[in-house]
Amino acid sequence: MIAGSISRRYARALFSLALEEGGHERIGEELESVAQTVRASGEARTLAESPGYTPAQRHALVDVLVQKLSLSPLVASFLRLLVDRHRLAEIGAIARSYGEMLDEKVGRVRATVVSAKPLTDEELRGVREVLSAATRRTIVLDSRSDPKIVGGLVTEVGAKMWDGSIRTQLERMRRELKSGAF
Repeated sequence: MIAGSISRRYARALFSLALEEGGHERIGEELESVAQTVRASGEARTLAESPGYTPAQRHALVDVLVQKLSLSPLVASFLRLLVDRHRLAEIGAIARSYGEMLDEKVGRVRATVVSAKPLTDEELRGVREVLSAATRRTIVLDSRSDPKIVGGLVTEVGAKMWDGSIRTQLERMRRELKSGAF
């Protein structure tokens, strides 16, 4: 079975339980903090991913995570289940899948905007408002800069991309001039 579908299956099961409890947002935050902690710690990542460690050692890692991150009983039980099923290494993919389900449930969509220079808070707010109006959803906006685009914006919302960069416009003009179609 493909790893992505396994991750989605575990995420779906946890999401269903979290919906019953009514704490699906909180559970998502906890799951993401576990994934970030494991990703950030070389020792925790090795313990979670390397087949050379015993379930008892992985359970000890879960105990540390539960205490350090003040995890709910549901997330603690879920992590123990992952250890028992030899799936703790999938925690990052499971957290991503859970986040996608959560975003869908609450009507939120993630977007990325790339500009030649960092955008101000006011500019980001404006981009967020325009995207929100266009998608009729709440936008969680990630911003980064890339001087190679020269100017303008490249925006990605879900699977859609809008490229309004100067670089792309110049490239399009170059192709048209080369082909003689102007």
